[in-house]
This record gives sequence, structure tokens and C-alpha cells, in this order.
Amino acid sequence: MFAKETYIRRRQQLKATLKSGLLLFLGNDECGMNYADNTYHFRQDSTFLYFFGSDYAGLAAVIDIDEDREIIFGNELTIDDIVWMGTQPTISEKSERVGISETLPMGELKNYLARAAAKGQPIHFLPPYRGDHKLWLSELLGIHPAELAAKSSVPFIRAVVDQRNYKSAEEIAQIEEAVNTSVEMHVTAMRMVRPGVKESEIAAAVTEVAMRQGGNLSFPVIATINGQTLHNHCHSNVLKEGQLFLLDAGAENTMHYAGDLTSTMPVSGHFTERQRTVFDINHRAYTAAVNALKPGVPFRDVHMIAMTEICKGMKELGLLKGDPAEAARIGAYALFMPCGLGHMMGLDVHDMENLGEVYVGYDGQPKSTQFGFKSLRLARPLESGFVFTVEPGIYFIPELIDKWRAEKMYTDFICYDKLDAWKDFGGIRNEEDYLITADGARRLGNHKPSSAEEIEAVCNA
Repeated sequence: MFAKETYIRRRQQLKATLKSGLLLFLGNDECGMNYADNTYHFRQDSTFLYFFGSDYAGLAAVIDIDEDREIIFGNELTIDDIVWMGTQPTISEKSERVGISETLPMGELKNYLARAAAKGQPIHFLPPYRGDHKLWLSELLGIHPAELAAKSSVPFIRAVVDQRNYKSAEEIAQIEEAVNTSVEMHVTAMRMVRPGVKESEIAAAVTEVAMRQGGNLSFPVIATINGQTLHNHCHSNVLKEGQLFLLDAGAENTMHYAGDLTSTMPVSGHFTERQRTVFDINHRAYTAAVNALKPGVPFRDVHMIAMTEICKGMKELGLLKGDPAEAARIGAYALFMPCGLGHMMGLDVHDMENLGEVYVGYDGQPKSTQFGFKSLRLARPLESGFVFTVEPGIYFIPELIDKWRAEKMYTDFICYDKLDAWKDFGGIRNEEDYLITADGARRLGNHKPSSAEEIEAVCNA
């Protein structure tokens, strides 16, 4: 937890932005996996953490701008709770740590909101992303669950996004801590990868690294020989000679800030000539993107720089023809890179995705609906304080190749007759985390082996 002054300052800024109304914050509660008492790992709502810092289940909060009141709602532990969970701070003690002196039992929340509604006070709430929150909000506000997303407060969303998008120095220190642990996770995998090792063994080892530091994973581990499947959470394969192994994994530190890195490594210790060629093309795209990072540059332009580099490489391999920049511009690149180049990162690995990419990554501007471009989570001009990932990849997805060929997609650019020989290749990607500074960009955290030579050196150490 940061000093209480940090949370006081954050709430003051939020109130100054919105000026009036009542702001409702719902903390997360425990959630049963297969019955009520066998719960998933508890994770507090990130916006609740940002403004109230309290990492406990069963809390809600109100900032009543018009009445100049800040209240945390929650119920004190019973003796049964203490027997099973141990002694914990009281609601008042939790609240005082973040500069809030007023607390009320949870049963008073509905009454407080009803009184506000009766006098015509606007009640601002954020779009719920959990089923229990939808039911809770419906009960509190009398809004049908299906209507909650549409009736959530856009001014509230934008005010939260406009604060959380700009990382303070103390936040950057926390993110770098998470990134450093994430680097250790990837180096651990590089030292393990070899024929006969199970994907599950590597997934377990990198998870242990994250948890050993007192934190957890920032998202479920992707540890796979099937790199062409972008979010492959199956870990059932045994590594074999000549394969590529892709690890996409990051740590969440004790303050819940995230790291997010991806590495691709050769199971045999050395890339084959074909693997090395594709790896180097992807690394060129990564380098070109990183060299373009600076304040004022739209991240969509950075995405296009990387996609143009990938198209140049595919042309070198005889898989594309024509002008690589034009192939990238019209979207032909998406056969090989059907996702976006990066996303904002902070308390969430995809920061504030629950509040909407159109606000976080597009500053309220509409997103493209075109395949490939629609998966670009960040497009807005970069600003000092933004933290985000840079993650180019090259993927050979047999089903996508067959679909596009059948539909005669981009036949002026794509050499479908050459692609069958690449269907067994899989996928490659590299990802690292960056901060925009006043005059450029800085990679966050310790150096992760990223070039082919660096990765091979660790794999063979």
C-alpha cells in the first residue's frame, strides 16, 4: 500500500474532474470455484485498489462530491470469520490507512443511494464485469442487469481512465518490480527448455518464480509449442527436437502491478535456419516499433511501422508480393499478425480493459471493425507516463490461411501457393514493456534475452 497521501490526492483529483454527483465503487468479493467455501484466488477490483488501497473482500465505497463525504462500507468480521481467517484490521483501521474516517455497515449502502436518488443526485457507476456485481448493482439501483453497461457513467469512466493512464513515479517503480520478476520467469524457462520436458513443468516453474516473490501471475501462463494459437493455456505437450516453445507470462507484484513479457525459444538449443529467418524478421519489426516510440506519435502508426516490417519480411520469403507498406495499410498483414502490437499496462495486465478499450486506448474515438485492426487495443497518440507493451508476432495459422484462400482475400499481395509449406511452422512473438518519457521511451525492468543469440546463449548455458 502506498502512503495515505497518495490515495487522498487521487480522490481529490477525481472529485475536481467530475465536480458533482455521487461516485459508487464496488470492491470484489470472494467467489466459489465449485462450492461457496472453495474460492478462487481473491483479487481486488483495480479501480477500488487505485482509489482506496484496501485489498480485502466485501467492501464498497462512495465519494459523495456534493456532500463532501468519503465513506467505506463493509461488515466487521464475526468470530466465525476470525476462527477460519485469522485476525484482520477493522473496517475503520483499513479506512484510516487511506485517509478515510467515515465507515458504515454494508447494509446502509442501499439506503444511502436511495436517499441520493430521491433528491435527484446523479449516481455514477462503472460498467460491471462480474456477474455478482451486475446483480448487486441491479439491487442497489433498480436497474435491470442487461441495462447496466449502457447506463454506466461515461464521465466517470473517462475520469478514471484519465488518471490511471498516467503512471506516477511510485507506480512505475512497482511495475518495474513486477517486470523484473517476469524477466526471471522467462530466463527460468529458457534454462529449462529441451526435448523431453513437459509444457506443464515449465508452466509450473515460472508460476513458482512469480509466487516466490510474494505476488502472483498477472494472467494465466501461456507455455506452448503451438505458438500459432495466440492464447493457448493448454500445457499437455512434451517438447520435441526441432520445435519452438513460446512463453507468454508475467508476474503481478504484492501491490498488484503487472508485468507482461513473451519469449520464443528453440527446444533444441539453436534455431533452425528457417526458424532463425522468421525470428529475425519479427525482431526487426520489434526494433522498428521501439525506435518509433516517443510522445505525440499515435500508437497506430507504431503498429503500422511494425506491420510494414513484417510484410517486408514475408515478401523476402516469397509469401507476399507487391508493396509491403500497402499490404500493411489495407490489412493483408493480418494473415501473419492477426492481433494488435500492444496494450496499456498497470494494475491490470490489459489496463482498465473492463472500462472499455475505446476510452483507454482510443481516447473515445471509434475502433476499426476490420480483422486485425479491430484487435489493436492501443491506437491513441502516446503521452509521457503511458506504460504499455510492444509485442509483434508472426503466426502461421492453417485454418486462417485456408479461410482467406477460399475467400480469395488480398490475392494481389498474398502468395497462397507458397503457404502450404509453412502451415507446420507455428508462431513466434517477442514482448517487452515500455514507458513513454518526456522525450522518448524507456524499456522497463531488467534486460530480457530477446535476440536469437541471447536466447540461444541462455538455453545452452
